[in-house]
Amino acid sequence: MPTVLIIDDNAAVGVALDVLFSLHDIAALHAASPEEGLELLARQPVDLVIQDMNFTADTTSGEEGVALFREIRKRHPDLPVILLTAWTHLDAAVDLVKAGAADYLSKPWNDDRLLATVTNLVELGQANRALNQRLQRERRARRELEQNYDLRGLTWADPATERVLTLACQVARADVPVLITGPNGTGKERIAEIIQANSLVRNGPFVVLNCGALPSELIEAELFGADAGAYTGASKAREGKFEAADGGTLFLDEIGNLPLAGQMKLLRVLETGRFERLGSNRERRVAVRVISATNADLQAMIRAGTFREDLFYRLNVIELKLPPLASRPGDILPLAQGFLPPGKTLHPSAEAALLAHTWPGNVRELKNVMARASLLANGDVIKPAELGLPLPAGSSQEAEPDREAIVQALARAGGVIAQAAADLGLSRQALYRRMERLGIARAA
Repeated sequence: MPTVLIIDDNAAVGVALDVLFSLHDIAALHAASPEEGLELLARQPVDLVIQDMNFTADTTSGEEGVALFREIRKRHPDLPVILLTAWTHLDAAVDLVKAGAADYLSKPWNDDRLLATVTNLVELGQANRALNQRLQRERRARRELEQNYDLRGLTWADPATERVLTLACQVARADVPVLITGPNGTGKERIAEIIQANSLVRNGPFVVLNCGALPSELIEAELFGADAGAYTGASKAREGKFEAADGGTLFLDEIGNLPLAGQMKLLRVLETGRFERLGSNRERRVAVRVISATNADLQAMIRAGTFREDLFYRLNVIELKLPPLASRPGDILPLAQGFLPPGKTLHPSAEAALLAHTWPGNVRELKNVMARASLLANGDVIKPAELGLPLPAGSSQEAEPDREAIVQALARAGGVIAQAAADLGLSRQALYRRMERLGIARAA
């Protein structure tokens, strides 16, 4: 049940409001003075305060109410306050609303309006408290992650990324294969590095093989090595990635590109730790933690007969699903700022443009955009035009900015069109068109 604190020296007001609220399942506390009200607030949580503006007999200035409000706001900055006022100090109440009071009501008040205001403010307060509690939990969980694990300097802020990181750190010390899925450019290799950094083999090698970057006939040789003469051009024996990763971690990116013959050998290594180099009959043994990643639908590949089902289940003991960047918008601005050189920052309009973009290329695309913008920027503040992003579908450059924004930008730029256009995120031609349409004269 929500609780309202009434601070009013008139006992009749307290009784009337107590009766009104009790009929609507709202508990009421009553304090007859500012001191009593502040004491109650210090020892008992309430959802809302209704306070009078005067407490001393024959006083109508409202100064006591102003002082009380300011003290409540100082001690409880998020607590909603409704002012009960007479017309003689209405201006003071209006000023307090501008300073953060939730509302004011004139005496005698309207019950329906008061109830509606109280109900709305209590619901809003409860929602805000729930949000603050969630944010506090997220900040606490983030601090614990940063303190307890080596995150390899990863930049993130979105809860979706945090969930992936938490699971990655939880399974890092377990000697089981991990499959990281998600679109290209989302940072799957960074997650693999974090697993390695927190694993029991963190002091061992971390070896990477992109199965999609090699011809299929060479992938097996890269994985398992080859003796001299094993294939055309193999003039001497070579070590494979499994041997190089012995005692550490092997990260197999784009695992869906591994041919079926290689899949069968990989399954054997995962099950026994044994393999032979191409062209060799000598069995070798290694201890390697395997982390794989793919942007492909391995289940569909299994149905199509291009990926072994038994290998899928062997690789997929733990699956980490890394969402696309557009699905974790909290990461966009921290990553963007992190990709900029020291000293460069983002204009608020550039931040809005980054958040509005759909990022089909994910983090890799964002990194390239920021690298380009930092090279093209005329100053230390990145503007939207320097990002080079397409406009969102259905938007139009002709809609913004308005006359006042253009006049202010021209004033800041001293009439220099190119500088004002960059400040507004427009091309010079687009700014000229707006100036002509709005009747804004060019500087002589």
